[in-house]
Amino acid sequence: MQVIDRIELYHVNAPLPAPFAPSWMPGLVRHTVSFYLVRFITDDGVEGWSAFTGAGRERAGLGDNLAGLFLGQDPEDIERLSERIHILAVGGNFNWWLEPAFWDIKGKNAGLPVYKLLGGTDDRLRLYASSGEIRDPGERREEAEKRLAEGFDTMKIRVHDWDEKVDIEHISDIATYMQGRMKISVDCNQAFRLTQLADAPKWSLERAKRFADAAADVELAWVEEPLFGEWHEEMAQLRDYSRVPIAGGELHVMGYRELARMVKMGCYDIYQPDAMWAGGIKQSLDVARVCHEAGVKFSPHTWSNGFGFIANAHVFAASGFAGEMVFEYPLNEPGWVPHGRDAIMMKPMMHDRGWFDMPQAPGLGFEIDHKALEKYGRCFFKASRRETHWMPQALADLL
Repeated sequence: MQVIDRIELYHVNAPLPAPFAPSWMPGLVRHTVSFYLVRFITDDGVEGWSAFTGAGRERAGLGDNLAGLFLGQDPEDIERLSERIHILAVGGNFNWWLEPAFWDIKGKNAGLPVYKLLGGTDDRLRLYASSGEIRDPGERREEAEKRLAEGFDTMKIRVHDWDEKVDIEHISDIATYMQGRMKISVDCNQAFRLTQLADAPKWSLERAKRFADAAADVELAWVEEPLFGEWHEEMAQLRDYSRVPIAGGELHVMGYRELARMVKMGCYDIYQPDAMWAGGIKQSLDVARVCHEAGVKFSPHTWSNGFGFIANAHVFAASGFAGEMVFEYPLNEPGWVPHGRDAIMMKPMMHDRGWFDMPQAPGLGFEIDHKALEKYGRCFFKASRRETHWMPQALADLL
């Protein structure tokens, strides 16, 4: 039986071409794309890779747990490995981002892209352009015109103002300006609060209803995460009230069980679990199945890094929804662009006139640029079934 023989952990900190100020974290300006990278290697040399956003040393001590839980395990036994990821969660450390690495190995063993291994037949995904910053109306119009010229027919913008009138003015202006030429959606980023650098508004159900009314009046395609993520009952009330589709579900770290309950409660019209947060590839596809049964829509969230984008692309391509839904393509020039986000991949995940062609190489379908990894990353933990090596100074030097 093939087993996991070695594990390596890296922290990567690669420069972005320009500063990027994400709307969901007020006060932050990012100059790099930073993430933890894992490499699982089997006893016969097959590699599985995955990565998860990480700004500092918050996962610096993960190595010993990974070694104890995964060395010697069958990399194709996704159920057992997911149970072991859950053991980490019981200890307060959610790491669903590890699970796609096992699918990377499983696909390589089968000689198939992961989405085909999972029964998917959709080789091309229709994309929507997903902006990540707050911009004034004039800049937003320019951005929409550029995305339209590049082939996108749908764009998602952000709102996050203390004054709800400002948020409504933003969606009304761009939707009216692009009416008949491009569909507009909006992410309110209310499902979670990243307020360690600056405070942010917390919408009530009544504010969300008023915003949904305004969004319906200008025919937005959907309104994303207009309420705090744990307010399931209020979400269901909003969805029942709203004349515009309500979307969300990206960071529900309890995975399938929580999201399946939310489907039964009627929380959203469109479910957007991210495999890196919300249970991995398998649980995300379980959510897609429940969505089919309930007659609601499904399209994963992808804002993390290139590894998150491609893992969720495989989910979407295997979900059965690719023929009727659009898939998120993070793009926020000049800072958040593919060659910056995907800095340690040989080929950035590029779009083709608003479409994404699924990779046909076995596994998740990317190749690591080892020169870039050596330049921007530091390996701080290695373990095999025979020995363990900590390199704490490597992580300290990088950060």
